[in-house]
Amino acid sequence: MIFAGFTVSINLRNPYPIENDIPYPPENEYGNQIYMNLSGVISPSLIKLKYLKYLDLSFNSFKAIPIPQFFGSMKNLIYLNLSHCGFIGEIPSNLGNLSNLQYLDFSSKYNNYNDFGYSSDLFIQNIEWMTSLVSLKHLSANNVNFSMVGSQWIEVLNKLPMLIELHLDDCDLFGSIPSPSFVNFTSLSVIVISSNRFNSTFPEWLLNVSSLVSIDMSWNILHGRIPLGLGELPNLQYLDLSWNGHIEGNISQLLRKSWKKIEFLNLRKNELHGSIPSSIGNFCNLQYLDLDLIDNNLNGSLPDIINGTETCNSKSPLPNLRELYLDYNQLMGKLPNWLGELKNLRGLGLSHNKLEGPIPTSLCTLQRMEYLFLRGNGLNGSLPNCIGQLSQLKELGVYSNQLSGTLSEQHFLKLSNLESLDLDNFRLNVSSNWVPPFKLRYLHMFSCHIGPAFPAWLQSQKNLQYLYLSNASISSIPNWFWNTFVNLQSLDLSYNQLQE
Repeated sequence: MIFAGFTVSINLRNPYPIENDIPYPPENEYGNQIYMNLSGVISPSLIKLKYLKYLDLSFNSFKAIPIPQFFGSMKNLIYLNLSHCGFIGEIPSNLGNLSNLQYLDFSSKYNNYNDFGYSSDLFIQNIEWMTSLVSLKHLSANNVNFSMVGSQWIEVLNKLPMLIELHLDDCDLFGSIPSPSFVNFTSLSVIVISSNRFNSTFPEWLLNVSSLVSIDMSWNILHGRIPLGLGELPNLQYLDLSWNGHIEGNISQLLRKSWKKIEFLNLRKNELHGSIPSSIGNFCNLQYLDLDLIDNNLNGSLPDIINGTETCNSKSPLPNLRELYLDYNQLMGKLPNWLGELKNLRGLGLSHNKLEGPIPTSLCTLQRMEYLFLRGNGLNGSLPNCIGQLSQLKELGVYSNQLSGTLSEQHFLKLSNLESLDLDNFRLNVSSNWVPPFKLRYLHMFSCHIGPAFPAWLQSQKNLQYLYLSNASISSIPNWFWNTFVNLQSLDLSYNQLQE
């Protein structure tokens, strides 16, 4: 490939990367698969392009070769993306010569497996060269092995005055998160240091970085109290401290802070306690809240009323909330009516608490609901038949409550997108020729009276992978069963009256 002498930009990014969960390359209009994957040797003649400022080779397959040393001679580069290219070996230190570079991404993909899981064939042994990247605004080194760098990384990166985004996900960093001698991250907006092995308290020096918009420290071993000052960071929109296991704090105190711009808040799998305050309604921009999983110990009842309609200049509370997950806590009381006012809600998880009372019909007004999980509570009464109006619903789980009653075709009337259904102790009353609107992958109906004949409507459920119909009063299996459920991976028909 020949480029003109005044070429300033080369974009050879593979638009169809196989590793991005795309099982096969797409096809063109003639039915032929489109392959746009570069491989082989990268020619050093690139350095002849003296005006080149932008170079993107990402998501190609330069397997088992190191990053070429000559990249360090391309001193006019402003943008360099070498991510997911299959390079091996040490990141060349002469990249430090690129003092004009503003964007650098050499993120790797997993190659090897060791005692700590998958690791990369790319590594950094000495990070000092990065101090020369004085123009750098964006650094991504996800899945690159930083284990030989030790705690030096923070002092080096703190010397980059222009740095806005830092992405070091799964880089084999470990130990305590060090505190720089002075905080020079005056422009830092995004910090991602998730999936490392930090055994540390939360680095409180970050509370002095008022420019922060996004913090992701999930999947480490952080411990100690969560700083209340996080709620006062004026620009923070995204905070993920999930899956650390030992972060402590009172959720009521934490959520009473201002959180002026927060959109995403994930604190699952930690050791938080306390009750959810009504002031949560003041989080006008909140889109995602996750406080679930076993180690958290939220208690009390959900507030009967939440604030926010005046603060958010909205007729309903939490006007932007899309996902709310409070599973595996100790929440008690009834489901409050304000849940039915969350008009943009797509996912609601309240499973495995101590909630009681009926399922309010107000939930049926949530026309954007896709995931509704209420398993493992003490909810009673029947399942409202208006649930069948939730046309976007994909997964419904109400198993292991005290619910009972009869389910009719009305309960499923518009559930054409339903893929997973999980319930128990109901009686199913549908016509013999009923064809459900849905195509399930997962069906769990424990102790539901649907026999003695095997339900004919299941013949339409050819996508089923998991079928659990234990204690369902079934006496026989039809001839069409095995030809219909060719995708079945797991089957439970125990505690029925099956005859040979």
